[in-house]
Amino acid sequence: MAKIAFTSDLHGHPRRYQKLFECMEENPPDMLLLGGDLMPNAFLGKGDFLNDTLLVGFKRLRNVLGERYPRVYLILGNDDGRSVEPWFVEQAAETELWTYLHGKVIKDAGLTLIGYSYVPPSPFQLKDWERYDVSRYVDPGCISPEEGFNSECVDVDQIRFQTIVKDLAELTADVNMEDAVLLAHSPPYQTTLDRAGLDGKMIEHVPLDVHVGSIAIRRWIEGNQPLLTLHGHIHESTGRTGVWRELLGRSWMMNGACYGSELVLIEMETDNLEEATRVEL
Repeated sequence: MAKIAFTSDLHGHPRRYQKLFECMEENPPDMLLLGGDLMPNAFLGKGDFLNDTLLVGFKRLRNVLGERYPRVYLILGNDDGRSVEPWFVEQAAETELWTYLHGKVIKDAGLTLIGYSYVPPSPFQLKDWERYDVSRYVDPGCISPEEGFNSECVDVDQIRFQTIVKDLAELTADVNMEDAVLLAHSPPYQTTLDRAGLDGKMIEHVPLDVHVGSIAIRRWIEGNQPLLTLHGHIHESTGRTGVWRELLGRSWMMNGACYGSELVLIEMETDNLEEATRVEL
């Protein structure tokens, strides 16, 4: 059994991070999982934020908590920009304040943690963390990964032919799903976790799908039945559906995306997931 705290989509908001550090001091979990979109902006002010907010904040938290400091696992999201990834990897190695989880499978406390940052094609121009989902189809109003821009040079063939469904199959081919926890920025498609505010909107007379999560991630959950999956990305989904978690087979799925200025924090014990709690602070 492990006590987990989870949040996502803090978007560099100072008050959210202040509340997060305060909560960790008051009631430290075994693990803190951060589900991406950690930065205030993909390109603006990242140096000050990375060093003055993230690095200083987590160092102070470790100094205060000592041996009670949680094991921190994090991924990036589609608004973070891939150009900051080396910094997160370097700090993980140098300071051991956190573990960078994207594209990794790590065993900890009887759990198998899996990290995945990519989301399906969106209307946004930055494509660092976007992949085709199950095919090269792109929803109306969205921009393909090949037509947007990247903050760093990328392999054109990887953009054109790699998909989320292929990534997940390769990443988890040998994973025992009984104790698996997926930390994925995108929620699964057509659930209460991926409901966007697109009601009544159309592109060239074509109504837009209000569900914008990943088909590949949903199929992966249905087919593999992991213990738990944690998501963000669609900030308004909980407000629109009134639901922040859903059971798909045996798999609990939870959306911890922040919305407004509040910090959203989900806390749970892995042997009693049905009693997980969500607070806005």
